[in-house]
Amino acid sequence: MKHKQTIVVKIGGVALGSNDTTVEDVVHLQQQGKQLVVVHGGGKLITEWLKMHGIATRFVGGQRVTDRDSLAVATAVLAGLVNKEIVAAINQLGGRAVGISGADGSLAQCRIEDEKLGYVGKIVRVNTELLDTLLGAGHVPVISPLGIYAFDRPDGAPYILNINGDIFASEIAAAIGAENLIFLTDVPGICDRSGDLLSRLSAGEAEELVASGIASGGMIPKIRGCIRVVEIASATCIIDGRQPHTLRQQIEGRGGGTTIYKD
Repeated sequence: MKHKQTIVVKIGGVALGSNDTTVEDVVHLQQQGKQLVVVHGGGKLITEWLKMHGIATRFVGGQRVTDRDSLAVATAVLAGLVNKEIVAAINQLGGRAVGISGADGSLAQCRIEDEKLGYVGKIVRVNTELLDTLLGAGHVPVISPLGIYAFDRPDGAPYILNINGDIFASEIAAAIGAENLIFLTDVPGICDRSGDLLSRLSAGEAEELVASGIASGGMIPKIRGCIRVVEIASATCIIDGRQPHTLRQQIEGRGGGTTIYKD
């Protein structure tokens, strides 16, 4: 089912601090009649827990390399600690939220993305049935970026795969035909080589920034996610989640950051 009035919001670890207003904005927007899906990350907390357990952290192309031990920690942190903290906060502030992962209801069905990344999934199919039910009942689905190892899984391999949260959010937005995809991050938006904010970019211009190396690291999957969705969404944005009420302002047309539009 398509949800053309739905806003998909990707929040990272920056939106989990005690002074953050993102949860307040989610509740406010829901109470104003907006339909939202929240996808969260938790990379910083995963890194902390890996360090506590003596497990090294490696990244390739902005994505975490996930071995079996890392996968166990990522699953516990994402589907447990982070997801339930966000859900509890939304509900406590008067919203209606339900926490799930991409494994629930076979939402995100995956194969291995790249052997070099380990147990990191590439989403092959999105089953929106559970999202349809939750959105239809007036809930905000809060989703941790895990999926099921549904394709080409060898015997003895895990059933769960870790998925880059930015890529996950864009695939969900594409599958439900979302009106808007918004990434909240810890920088003002996409910047040029001089560090100046680029407020508007075409999909082609954004891709050129990746190809030239001006956009790098964790910004790459955000840009690629926006490009993935811009064909169907009215807007795709990367905004500064550190600023108070930035999500609400973006929805109300008063936001900053970078908007990526169709060529």
